[in-house]
Amino acid sequence: MASYAKDPRCTAMAEALVSLLLRNCPEGAGGFGGSYQVNLDDEEAIGLGGVELIRAAMRKAARQLGWKVNTIGMMTRHGTMAVVQDVREVPEEHQAVINDAMNERMRAALHKVWGEQGPAPVQRGSVALMTQEFRAAVATGSA
Repeated sequence: MASYAKDPRCTAMAEALVSLLLRNCPEGAGGFGGSYQVNLDDEEAIGLGGVELIRAAMRKAARQLGWKVNTIGMMTRHGTMAVVQDVREVPEEHQAVINDAMNERMRAALHKVWGEQGPAPVQRGSVALMTQEFRAAVATGSA
């Protein structure tokens, strides 16, 4: 597998992603518990250098924040998906915030699945919003 670490496209994309990753961490969690997912059309992903380059840029950006990461990148019949997740052990002082954020995401997902009436609970960092921010950041070269 080719290394993208020194590829200028990877470096530029990683620099654009750092603030997006940090902004997607739960508020008050000290930078822990972040994750980021983008869903792109296959042609768009290829135009950006391909799923492996995007994944490498996500990994590079996350490591700049001190994250221990798990990444996923794949092309599916519905498009290209790339994900990075902070898998560091969360210190006790941030555990309640992380748990609350996870519960809010679950509540918003269940609200949608069950088709409940009324506005959905506020959900920071929906995949659609993350994808939109990602597109804007890589288009301008900054977040």
